[in-house]
Amino acid sequence: MTETNAGPAAEAPAEDPMEVLIGLLDLGDFDGARTNEDIFLGPSQKQPRHRVFGGQVLAQSMMAGMRTVDEDRVAHSMHGYFLRPGDANKPITFGVERLRDGRSFSARRVHAYQDGVPILSMIASFQVEDDGLDHQAVMPEGIPDPESLPSTAELLSRYDHPMARHMSSERPFDVRHIDPALYVLPPTEHVATNAVWMKTIGPLPDDPNLHRAALAFASDYTLLEPILRKHGLAWMTPGMSVASLDHAMWWHRPVRVDEWMLYVQESPSAQGARGLSTGRIFNRDGQHVATVAQEGMVRVP
Repeated sequence: MTETNAGPAAEAPAEDPMEVLIGLLDLGDFDGARTNEDIFLGPSQKQPRHRVFGGQVLAQSMMAGMRTVDEDRVAHSMHGYFLRPGDANKPITFGVERLRDGRSFSARRVHAYQDGVPILSMIASFQVEDDGLDHQAVMPEGIPDPESLPSTAELLSRYDHPMARHMSSERPFDVRHIDPALYVLPPTEHVATNAVWMKTIGPLPDDPNLHRAALAFASDYTLLEPILRKHGLAWMTPGMSVASLDHAMWWHRPVRVDEWMLYVQESPSAQGARGLSTGRIFNRDGQHVATVAQEGMVRVP
């Protein structure tokens, strides 16, 4: 579950971020052992606040589901609920129930377990690639190139804080904000929109499933920021508590996450300590590769 609470925290050990990402998505399968579920085991990335990053468990759950469908069936959508905060110091067990295998589509239910209880419940759908109608949203114009924008490492390297060190040097993705980032300072303009360029900090193997899962990983980084921008909040607002509640994603076209992608986000509503954000992801050529939606809890003193 994506969660942040301002205040001191323990340090996370430094590791090579790309090796960590590949290791996270390389699930063990207990030599094919299964009950009424296909069972997989995945590690957790150490976190300063010892909570599993939501994008990690989303990506791992997708990898588990992908391992149970034929190679010609690719992930096109998933809908998941974060049920409990995960412990980043423990591995995660993934149970995949094979709900249906039709002529063109397959459906899988994936539960991510720690200590015998689910921390995430997801249903994902897979399809044999097919021809059909084709249209897409248009990529916004006038966006500065990612090379002209500061990286997270450049913005946070001056801060001697465990969370700053983690975000600047231990994440496998380079995330660059179009407007000033919300890591420390609140925005000057209160708008319910946000946009970032993002890509992995190094190359990934040529495995389309790995890139789809890694995109799910990155889709959780900044999706709630339009809510914060609208209300003049920064991630380090004292006493603020933010957590992802659910996550939905649709993959539209092939994508490489080791090349720059534009993530355009907006929040249509916030109420009752909850906020909704949606996002569209484009590759640098302007192809609309994915759409994301998430509702999050946002509590401010």
